[in-house]
Amino acid sequence: MIPLSVPNLSGNEWKYIKDCLDTNWVSSVGSYVDRFENSLVEFTGAKYAVSTVNGSAALHISMLLAGVEQDDHVILPNITFVASANTVTYLKASPIFIDIDPDTWQMDLDLLENYLNTETEIINDQCRSKKDGRIIRCIMPVHVLGNMCDMERLMKIANKFYLKVVEDATESLGSYFNKKHSGTFGDFGCVSFNGNKIITTGGGGMILTNDESLAKKAKHITTQAKSDPFEYVHDEIGYNYRLVNILAAMGLAQMEQLKGFLDHKNKLYNVYIEKLKNVPGFKTQKISEHVLPNHWLQTFQFERAVELMKYLNELKIQVRPFWVPMNQLSMFKQQPYISKNDNSSKIYHTCVSLPCSTNLNEEDQLKVIDAILSFYKK
Repeated sequence: MIPLSVPNLSGNEWKYIKDCLDTNWVSSVGSYVDRFENSLVEFTGAKYAVSTVNGSAALHISMLLAGVEQDDHVILPNITFVASANTVTYLKASPIFIDIDPDTWQMDLDLLENYLNTETEIINDQCRSKKDGRIIRCIMPVHVLGNMCDMERLMKIANKFYLKVVEDATESLGSYFNKKHSGTFGDFGCVSFNGNKIITTGGGGMILTNDESLAKKAKHITTQAKSDPFEYVHDEIGYNYRLVNILAAMGLAQMEQLKGFLDHKNKLYNVYIEKLKNVPGFKTQKISEHVLPNHWLQTFQFERAVELMKYLNELKIQVRPFWVPMNQLSMFKQQPYISKNDNSSKIYHTCVSLPCSTNLNEEDQLKVIDAILSFYKK
C-alpha cells in the first residue's frame, strides 16, 4: 500500500517521549507543553499559543472567546472538513455557508461581500441577518488544503461588518499570505496536529492569538478553569481540553523537522503538476502570487474522478475524494447556503487527493503517476 498521508517520525520523537516516560511527566503538566507552544510562537509569529487536545477543541474555545452565543450565525466556506461546521453547533449557533471560488477553492469573497451588503444590516455595531434578525457574530475562513484566500480583503470585510475572525488554519501550518503566517490575521487561529497533518502529535491542536488576555483566558478554561493552585476551586465552566506532555514532546520533535517537511511537500506537488499536466481534466488549485502554501493534502481535479479512485485503490494506492460540501450533509441541509453556480459540488465531484506523505519517496510517487497515466491510456 502506498498510503495517502502518514506521519513521518524520523527525528527526536523517541528521545523526547522517553524523557517523559523516564521522568513520569506524561500528563498535562510538563516542560514539553511550554516548549511546544513556544515553538509555534517562534515559527508562526503569533504572540501567544495555547495547546489543546485537538483542532476541534481549539476552534470551539476560540469561537467561545470570540463571543459566539446561542442563536448566533457564523459564516464559513461550504467546502471544509466537517469539524469546522460541527464546532459552530457546539455553541448552539448555526452556520451560514458561502460557496467557494472555482479556481482557488477558498471562500468566495465576492459572494461574501455581496451577501453582507444586501442581506444584512448593522444595528448597534452588530451585523444582523435581514431574514431572521439573528446576529452574525463571526466569520471562519478555512485555509483549505493549505491554500489561502485574500486575507487582507477578508479582514477589511470583517471589520466593516463588525465580525470576529476565527481562522481555521488546521490544514495550513507553514502557509503564508504576504509573508504573514496563516492563523495570525484574525482574533484567533486554530491549528491541528492530527495524524495526517504536516506535523502530528497523534491528536492535538493549538490556539494562536496576539491578545494576551485572550490567551490567558484560553489557557484557563481549557484546564478546567481551576483558579486556586492548591484547592479544587473553579471559577467558571471549564473544559478538559489540555494537551498532555507526552504528545507535546512528540510535537516539539516534529516542529524541529517542519522546514524539511515543507520542502518535501513542495517537491512532491511540483512533480505531480509536471507529470500530470496533460491528463484529461487535470487542474490544480489556483495559488495567488501573494500566497505561499504548505501543499498539505495534494488534491487535483480529474475527468472520471470516481473511476480513477476505484482503479488506484485496487492497485493499493490510497487515494480519497474531496470533502462532501457542508450543505449536502443531512444535519446542515436547512442552513443558509450562499451560491450562484454551486462551485462546491462541481469541485467535490472532480477532485482526488493523491499520496503526499512527507516521507513519500520518488519511486512510489512515480508509481502513482504511472498508474494514473495508465488509467487514462486505457
